[in-house]
Amino acid sequence: QVQLVESGGGLVQAGGSLRLSCAASRRAFSGYAMGWFRQAPGKEREFVAAISWSGGSTYYADSVKGRFTISRGNAKNTVYLQMNSLKPEDTAVYYCAGRWGWAPSGRYDDWGQGTQVTVSS
Repeated sequence: QVQLVESGGGLVQAGGSLRLSCAASRRAFSGYAMGWFRQAPGKEREFVAAISWSGGSTYYADSVKGRFTISRGNAKNTVYLQMNSLKPEDTAVYYCAGRWGWAPSGRYDDWGQGTQVTVSS
């Protein structure tokens, strides 16, 4: 099992930006895709974005396309979520997740503890 630790959440005004980071406990594990999910109060957890192990493939939820960017560090064991033009409806706990193989909407094997993002209007 891969341990995932998120950081970078916080409080920001609408229109602002935040960058989330997720560090995995293993390095250079070929084929391990990573993604971000979020869960707002009273709502189900939803997919946000995913990136393949190589970083060559990305996939986004329609609600964040053009505003969020997912990327991986050179060592492949860190993934970032750059969030721009934030809206109050982006407020949620954001979770990092990982899975073997590229299937962005599929089941993920590993999950972080989550980091809170709050966007004020």
